[in-house]
Amino acid sequence: MNLTVFSGPANLPLAETVAARLGVRLGQSVVHRFPDGELHVEVQESVRGHDVYLIQPTSPPVEARLLELLLLADACRRAGASHLTAVVPYFGYARQDRRASGWEPVAARLIADLIAAGGLGRVVAVDLHTAALEGFFSIPLEHLSAVPLLAERVRPFVPDNAVVVAPDLGAVKLAERYAGLLHQPIAIVHKIRITGEKVSVRGSWATSRAGRRLLWTT
Repeated sequence: MNLTVFSGPANLPLAETVAARLGVRLGQSVVHRFPDGELHVEVQESVRGHDVYLIQPTSPPVEARLLELLLLADACRRAGASHLTAVVPYFGYARQDRRASGWEPVAARLIADLIAAGGLGRVVAVDLHTAALEGFFSIPLEHLSAVPLLAERVRPFVPDNAVVVAPDLGAVKLAERYAGLLHQPIAIVHKIRITGEKVSVRGSWATSRAGRRLLWTT
């Protein structure tokens, strides 16, 4: 089965690098806007019977990037692609995975449903906000991690007295992974989100390299 890689506008250099590493040519497509603001997407080569990968982080502006991905997927599906996989290194709305007040949507679940409804058969994501998001998808999700690669890259620049900081309780597991790979202590901030822009810090604590709690401040 032929392999074809397309890129949305979100990160063309990333898609070009991936295609080069795979030894394939990046597929030709066009994404632009009509004067009224509507998106127009067109694939410019045959994908009939192909295994198609669409590389498109849903980074800001999230709504535009998401719609570009969905339109690319629909164009490929209607052009006869056999399999469609979305490669989404940054998954927008991943933090909205629950209702804090009971008066909000579960946006992460809605986005997962939209991706599945768009005809995609699989999603590849990198270091999601929480691994529990896998349960939101009705299609297979490949959850990859860049933590070992990133930790190895920064290791030469990490001083002996460094501390890995988790900015909130939700980031503790990720910070612990970095701390373990870098052999550094970890500090955790107890943060309460008030609005999308305002937070309140109630306290913080740190642990030694051996995992013992050292201090608590308020």
